[in-house]
Amino acid sequence: MNLSRRHREEAEIDAGPLNDILFILLLFFLIVSTLANPNVIKLSQPKSKSDTKAKQTVVVSIDANKQFYVGTTRVTLDQLKARLQPFLARETDQPSVVINADRSVPVDDVVAVMRVARDLGARTILAVDKNGAQ
Repeated sequence: MNLSRRHREEAEIDAGPLNDILFILLLFFLIVSTLANPNVIKLSQPKSKSDTKAKQTVVVSIDANKQFYVGTTRVTLDQLKARLQPFLARETDQPSVVINADRSVPVDDVVAVMRVARDLGARTILAVDKNGAQ
């Protein structure tokens, strides 16, 4: 009677290709994340040495042609207050309006947006390019 147990080979998983797949996925997600830009409206922002991080409730953009946008929706200055009210009403904390203006936009237009935000009880934040002052 042969009572010796048969030696079974254990299954092995080759993890070499797994590293290659993970590396390719990492590269894919890094490339895709750089293409996803929240600022759809292309502007050249003023430069600043300091950078303040703040929670943004809504973004108001002003392009070089003095056209106003709430998010990506084009509005006039007269319509701005009515368009901002629903965004600011949803916020429970201190609502904030980020002003994303092209550097060629006159200060009067930026101040007009700041006045509308102040009338609605929101604080304003000016978005700047953090690569240095010019």
